[in-house]
Amino acid sequence: MKQALELKVNGQLYEVFVEPWQSLAEVLREELGFTGVRVSCNTGDCGSCTVIVDGKAVKSCLMLAPQAKGKEIITIEGLAQDGKLHPLQEAFIDHFAVQCGYCTSGMILMAKTLLDESPDATEEEIRAGLSGNFCRCTGYVKIVEAIMAAKEKMNFAR
Repeated sequence: MKQALELKVNGQLYEVFVEPWQSLAEVLREELGFTGVRVSCNTGDCGSCTVIVDGKAVKSCLMLAPQAKGKEIITIEGLAQDGKLHPLQEAFIDHFAVQCGYCTSGMILMAKTLLDESPDATEEEIRAGLSGNFCRCTGYVKIVEAIMAAKEKMNFAR
């Protein structure tokens, strides 16, 4: 039986009707149209569905939509502000860290939470922080380079 659910996504309130068993990933993508939320493995292994919930990276395929009630959700679509890309988004472009793009939104959101918590994260810490997000195209070198470059811009802006 569907139930009404209010979700705050990228600063905006949405009311949706969901089954209690629906994942947050499914609702964000299929009901609300946030197609930057990718669903690949549906078991929490790949990280393509990563979103930020109350400041923490969450694999949204593992979170039931009703569990997100009253929480702040950020998808990749919500990172840009006032028409300007987030430094991580810019760095991924500048450092050619995107190939097929399937993992990109999850990688960027995971990196954002990592750098928010540890602004001076080392390359090793960044690699460890990304360990739950899989990229089958790049081998991670360009992704880590992009995050390191964005880290410098983000620290400069603080």
